[in-house]
Amino acid sequence: MDQQRIKKAAEWLNTSKSIAVITGAGVSTESGIPDFRSSRGLYNKQTNLTTPLEEVLSHHFFEQAPDQFYKFYRENLLRREAQPNPGHVFLADLEKMGKEVTVITQNIDSLHQKAGSSKVIELHGSTARVVSRDGTIYSYEEAVESETAMHVGREWVRPDVTLYGEMLDPEDIRRSVEAVSQADVLLVLGTSLNVYPAAGFVYDFQGDNSILVNKGRTGLSYPFGLSFKTSISQWAEAVKNELT
Repeated sequence: MDQQRIKKAAEWLNTSKSIAVITGAGVSTESGIPDFRSSRGLYNKQTNLTTPLEEVLSHHFFEQAPDQFYKFYRENLLRREAQPNPGHVFLADLEKMGKEVTVITQNIDSLHQKAGSSKVIELHGSTARVVSRDGTIYSYEEAVESETAMHVGREWVRPDVTLYGEMLDPEDIRRSVEAVSQADVLLVLGTSLNVYPAAGFVYDFQGDNSILVNKGRTGLSYPFGLSFKTSISQWAEAVKNELT
């Protein structure tokens, strides 16, 4: 990595007051959680499913074939043993420095909270929670599972994650737009910026100091002030050494 650009990124973060962070699957792959679209992602993983992945993770499939849905969910999405990596910890450390940090994540692993980040908008929900038909939220540990269902007491619950065919929470979108538009630094970490509305949030940024860190190509031609094609953890460790 270019040390001058690392120092510039650290300078922007040092002098910032409010930081908005958009994170994708690339932040959590180093914690052992697979992404969707890379060569090692879930789309390319050999499974016994004959149904396309987007269909398996859809509301319709969940209703029609809950046994197959839960089997895939437990084997591929429910990674309770995963721990935060240096990328997650870096964002929590920025908050400890007194920065106002809002993390807007497309991930469902809750590793940002595990690392210590307190202001996290989980656009697609979290495997750490389950939700009842009336919207009551419970922790995953409270649920009792069978092959075709989950219950808390006598109440039917399901994973609190957004499936294909379901709407995102409008309040989460509003809060995300507000956080990005009011930030003086925008960090985009580990996302190809192909999935909306998260990809579109970058256009709400009103500041000058935007940073992209992603190993692969992105789906937008947004003019980031700094871009790094490297691992999130390596970048985070390099910048951390320059922070004051």
